[in-house]
Amino acid sequence: MIRGCLAEWGTCSRTVLLGNTPVAFSCGNNTIAIGLESKDIIILDVITGGQAAILSEHIDSVLSLAFLPGGTLLVSGSKDKTVKLWDMQTGGVVKTFRGHTSHINSVSISSNCTRIASGSRDKTVRLWDIQTGECKHIIEQQNVVTYVSFSPTNPGHLISISDSKVQEWDINCHKTGPIYNGSHIAFSPDHTKFALCSGAVVQVWNSDSREIVAEFQVSKNSVYHVNHCCFSPDGRFVVAAASIFIYVWDIATLDPYPVETLVGHSKDIASLVFSSSFISASYDKSVKFWQIGVLSATPVMTHPKPTPNASIQSLSLQARDGIAISSDSGGVVKTWDLLTGLCKTSFQTPAKGSTWRDAQLIDGKLIFIWREHKKIHIWDTEKGELLQTLDAPEIRGLRISGDGSKLFRMDTGIMQAWSMWTWKLVGEVKFERDYFALDYFCPGGSKIWVLSSGNLSTQGWDFGISGSSPIPLSDRSLERPHLDLIGSTWWQAVTPLWIKDTATGREVFQLRGRHAKPDQVRWDGQYLVTGYLSGEVSILDFGCLSS
Repeated sequence: MIRGCLAEWGTCSRTVLLGNTPVAFSCGNNTIAIGLESKDIIILDVITGGQAAILSEHIDSVLSLAFLPGGTLLVSGSKDKTVKLWDMQTGGVVKTFRGHTSHINSVSISSNCTRIASGSRDKTVRLWDIQTGECKHIIEQQNVVTYVSFSPTNPGHLISISDSKVQEWDINCHKTGPIYNGSHIAFSPDHTKFALCSGAVVQVWNSDSREIVAEFQVSKNSVYHVNHCCFSPDGRFVVAAASIFIYVWDIATLDPYPVETLVGHSKDIASLVFSSSFISASYDKSVKFWQIGVLSATPVMTHPKPTPNASIQSLSLQARDGIAISSDSGGVVKTWDLLTGLCKTSFQTPAKGSTWRDAQLIDGKLIFIWREHKKIHIWDTEKGELLQTLDAPEIRGLRISGDGSKLFRMDTGIMQAWSMWTWKLVGEVKFERDYFALDYFCPGGSKIWVLSSGNLSTQGWDFGISGSSPIPLSDRSLERPHLDLIGSTWWQAVTPLWIKDTATGREVFQLRGRHAKPDQVRWDGQYLVTGYLSGEVSILDFGCLSS
């Protein structure tokens, strides 16, 4: 079971608003340093998020930061063409390194704390002696240097990125090893792997064999490019930022796969870092602290490799009862607690392999319906008893109404509503156009929406007025929650799904991973529940959006 706020992998536990745009980010022990466009360096406490100090000796934007091991010293690179070494105890500058003729985009410190490396827009990498302040070596590049770092696997070696080419240099500043394509590189904590960002793709390489062990693409149409990535402290997850989205992949299995997407920032993310929590900084002038349960020693969320006989086939959401209900292709029906995310009950039913199905708690009874052998079966799940069967030679959709009073059955050109207790036909609608599926987001009461083929437009009807024909619903924005699935069609089961706010037109987040079909999604305006091919269920609480 997975539960989250706006994202299934974690929740935003704290947001710190900055007075200016952050352009550099580094973490040392329990301290965060943030370089601002305004030339200041803000120091935050990781635990409280409170501001501990402001360092103000640069005369232009601070573009890069790096802590020395232990966090007692900090190195900064600026648009003012200088590198500064700071004493974190006093907040004063220990030494200033001058020599670059343009902006300094990146700084790094050697593991033995004797050298500083800086990469600049002047197309050079410079190596500085920390004690004397002297420039020991200059490495000429063909283009602007966007990144430089001392290699964690080869002490004394440097890694630089220029013109999206990743190159390693030996202690004498000679090129060594292969050239990789990438705009950013990150190493796992144990240094056995490194991740390269290139366009919309992230590749994870084995440091020894230099073989790709995982590869992910955040956007098939390359709209979003990955600008930063990092590993979790246990090395299990790779996290990457592209635009306002934070993508999470699990690389601990033989078949690495995307877990989910975190959303919370309103502008592009500038940097990511792990400390006692996961932290992101954005051009929206905010820093967000994410509470990530899966980073603990005993993960609270797992995504096992999907098995064909366990995929989620139906979901229902009953916030009034505090539960969601799922059924899988093995015929198991489960209820889930919305607050804790725990499975409350589990029942085996005869509905193995059937496609059209639904379940709901009605007047204290857990009722499960499914179609098999050209009949709809109505089942009392807790008693294990068949209550009724209805003929259904053909079918395109099957759903219990939001108030539990009716069963909706859809076929080509027609939709029928049957009483859940008398089993009599109580309403019928004949379509003037082709509708191919019942809507994903089924509201409460006796209202139902259907999707048309082609442009995925919707039409709704209200079957709740006794003694009258179903009433067409003209304005779906007044009747339905303001969310839609985009970027995927109903039959696609493993492609990413964008969730869009139909009121504002904004893409809220992207649902990733091995999710079940998009029609196995339920939404009531606060909770969004989704099923996975692995048999898991995710519950997203959008009530966190206002907190």
